[in-house]
Amino acid sequence: MSAGLTLRGLRAARSRIAARVHQTPLLHATTLGERVGVDLWLKCENLQKTGSFKARGALNAVLALSAAARERGVVTVSAGNHAAALAWSSRAAGVCCTTVMPATASRTKVEATASYGARVILHGSALDAFARAHEIADREGLTFVHPFDDESIVAGAASVGLEILEDMREPDAIVVPVGGGGLIAGVAAAIKLTSPRVRVYGVEPIGAAAMRLSLDVGHATRLESMSTIADGLAAPMAGKLPFELVNRFVDDVVTIGDGEIASAVAALLTRAKLLAEPAGAAATAAVLAGAIPLAPGGRIVAIVSGGNVDVDRLFAVLETAKTAAA
Repeated sequence: MSAGLTLRGLRAARSRIAARVHQTPLLHATTLGERVGVDLWLKCENLQKTGSFKARGALNAVLALSAAARERGVVTVSAGNHAAALAWSSRAAGVCCTTVMPATASRTKVEATASYGARVILHGSALDAFARAHEIADREGLTFVHPFDDESIVAGAASVGLEILEDMREPDAIVVPVGGGGLIAGVAAAIKLTSPRVRVYGVEPIGAAAMRLSLDVGHATRLESMSTIADGLAAPMAGKLPFELVNRFVDDVVTIGDGEIASAVAALLTRAKLLAEPAGAAATAAVLAGAIPLAPGGRIVAIVSGGNVDVDRLFAVLETAKTAAA
């Protein structure tokens, strides 16, 4: 493992970004935990800068750029949260930022990214957007900042895990939403290198389970198509670096349906008073659905990874939750 992903390297990344990001709260979700007989806590990254955990990795990546790379600028691809985070980080560092987003990207996330000063390009599917971003990087000499398959991104995300262990000495398990794998890779590395007895579980939507498929076949792989309400988890592939870290440190990755995710969005909103986008609610959904083997009364932390959702989209998700409960 490279020096940047040792415990010392992860702590250095956390120190690098600490002054500019929030140390988000770890809140007790008593009522939700009682539903399934566990002591449930929520790590509220929906309250992070730009509305998601992505600000941590993006800022770390921008701060790690050479002076020449900062002068040229950066480009990335994202369904929304990483795009906004990189745009915010770039503006803070005086770096020009271009983001390529799928044509179906959330209006709220597109507008947020543009508001931070980025050039936003909407283009095709997620896979199409990846190809376009690489073309722009080659043509314009920009540095491509991968949304999840990047050591600086993973190291920045690891600060979530380090904060959890500061606030709760040794939980029984931590549950993490999984898209391309950057968040769970960083969190799992931070947790297992510090407190190896803590169990770490990943959660993917059934319709976008690239990491689960990768673990099953034994290498990082891609999906031909994705279908899920959790757009923030609909990465078309698992990252190679995240796969290696997940394979080494994560106890299991489970899948859940869109109905369960929608129900968790509703539960977080009505019972915990937290606005979570579907991707951000996936870990809570897995706990409430009993998809993860948890000991009765165990202390469980579910990461609420983001809260960026259109109002119209939120209404549609709540309707899905109502249908699922009927």
